[in-house]
Amino acid sequence: MSNLIVVLMGGLSREREISFLTGKACSRALKKKGYSVKELDAKGNFVDKLKKLKPKIVFNALHGQYGEDGFIQSILESIKIPYTHSGVLSSSLAMDKELSRILFRKKKIKTPKSFLLDKSFTGNLKKKMKSKKIKFPVVIKPINEGSSLGVSICKNKMQFKINYKKLKKNYERVIVEEYIPGKEIQVAVMGNKALGAIELVPKREFYDYKAKYSSKAKTKHIMPAPIPTKKYNEVLFLAKKAHKILNCRGITRSDFRFFKNKFYLLETNTQPGMTKLSLVPEIAQYCGIKFEDLVVWMVKDASKNR
Repeated sequence: MSNLIVVLMGGLSREREISFLTGKACSRALKKKGYSVKELDAKGNFVDKLKKLKPKIVFNALHGQYGEDGFIQSILESIKIPYTHSGVLSSSLAMDKELSRILFRKKKIKTPKSFLLDKSFTGNLKKKMKSKKIKFPVVIKPINEGSSLGVSICKNKMQFKINYKKLKKNYERVIVEEYIPGKEIQVAVMGNKALGAIELVPKREFYDYKAKYSSKAKTKHIMPAPIPTKKYNEVLFLAKKAHKILNCRGITRSDFRFFKNKFYLLETNTQPGMTKLSLVPEIAQYCGIKFEDLVVWMVKDASKNR
């Protein structure tokens, strides 16, 4: 077998553009460290191309659907190539916001109150919200999308109708959840260790797609998150717990809201961004782990049967 590392990037999801940024950054880092690297766009007949290349390892730099929902992981397992990040089941569970929250709640991790709507819903929204003890404002978003794509905060029924109508064009199911104000805290987990927690202060309404990836959005990053030491340790513990509940591997990033001295877990990301504006590299850097070393660690952590 060759020593080639194939960085899978691009793909078919709505996060294709971001995946290229992550992939190219990780590819540069590996080349800098002396690895033999080939970049491959995960579209068309890429599986045949991948088989011909016979890589030692696949670095999964895909984001969103087909990249972090168990799809690409199942392909890599079937062709028996070791790969980075989480495995098939962990990826699919983490990507499904409703299923992952059921598991989190069972293990006593607080999450926002929520319910699902499919695109054919024509019932009484007010009644549905009342049964779940949810009031406006609410957050609506696709059940299985990343990078805050399709996420909206709706302050009233009219805003909800407008945003729900837009979502129905592209998604079968959406999740409706109570809006939790407070601090936006995100935690990176590397293997079995929670590295640190960062606070985000977006200039926009919340940490949406533009806030994540546009330098013009000027989201303020505060590392470490300025919360009491006891609470800082608590959120690290919760992120590590979430990582274990889903049986994740490699790197994850868990997103929390901190309100009235309580943490609410929004989701755990199994394929966090690795761009120059991304949070995991920033948290790792604070802990003394250089970007190149972080990427090399991920490659060394790669395996099959994840």
